[in-house]
Amino acid sequence: MDFLVLFLFYLVFMLISVVMICICSKTHRLKGLVQGGAQLCLFPFSNYAFIILHLVLQGTVYTEYTWEIFGYCQELEFSLYYLLLPYLLLIICLIFFTLTCLTNPGTITKANELLFLQVYEFDEVMFPKNARCSTCDLKKPARSKHCSVCNWCVHRFDHHCVWVNNCIGAWNTRYFLIYLLTLTASAATMAIVSTMFLVHLVIVSDLYQETYIDDLGHPQSMDIVFLIQYLFLTFPRIVFLLGFVMVLSLLLGGYLCFVLYLAATNQTTNEWYKGDWAWCQLCPVVVRPPSAEPQVYENIHSHGLWRNLREIFLPTIPYSERKKK
Repeated sequence: MDFLVLFLFYLVFMLISVVMICICSKTHRLKGLVQGGAQLCLFPFSNYAFIILHLVLQGTVYTEYTWEIFGYCQELEFSLYYLLLPYLLLIICLIFFTLTCLTNPGTITKANELLFLQVYEFDEVMFPKNARCSTCDLKKPARSKHCSVCNWCVHRFDHHCVWVNNCIGAWNTRYFLIYLLTLTASAATMAIVSTMFLVHLVIVSDLYQETYIDDLGHPQSMDIVFLIQYLFLTFPRIVFLLGFVMVLSLLLGGYLCFVLYLAATNQTTNEWYKGDWAWCQLCPVVVRPPSAEPQVYENIHSHGLWRNLREIFLPTIPYSERKKK
């Protein structure tokens, strides 16, 4: 009964999140149309398929964890705090996932372009002064970029994330970081609990001391390969879930380390991709005469770890935007 209640709770929360994201996103983008004029339009390729897929996958993983591992671990008298930790991480993850989806990333419009121009210094390499967006016909503030999916310019543009159906910019990077951190932690926690269950099961049942008969009819001591095969045949769903969350933890963990590195050095994915690479000396961002000296991009926006993190978690909001709120 407890399993059913937890699953229904997640299902209801998922449905509410999808409805809120759909309604609020459309309202937010329509508002952008009114404020920005003709240069903005609704997302031509925007859809909620990846959001729904994300929530369905997350719900499937938690359903398997609840139905299989949670019950077995309770019978083996595992600590309830460890077993409930993935659910706590799930709630935090869904909250910041929703905030990432719904928060304005820092859309640049005619009403606020002059204010955004004063936030960051132009480096005259990657972000030249007096540049204009050919699509929006707006002056481009430093560190901004036009998103081809959303069809608008975003302040401190990082990337467009299909999983949240939104750009990651100055005003929602903090939510994206916490969402990614809790998502990675929840996958890692489930992997640890699943591994502890299987190891505990092997130790309690003395499986590692057993012998088996090979194809030639000879008795053999239990080895790790045969033990994994035995566990997979006995608990196929748990072993498959363990393999999935382990791979997911490694992938998310690697990406999280990259995102934390960008945050610590005050870079965006867009700037890192176009920035100080070896080939950038041969193919600089700014078009220049062949006789000119090569211009290599340098990160002029990094001011130390704590100031960089403070800029992400306490982003600069133009005065006009604060007044509207």
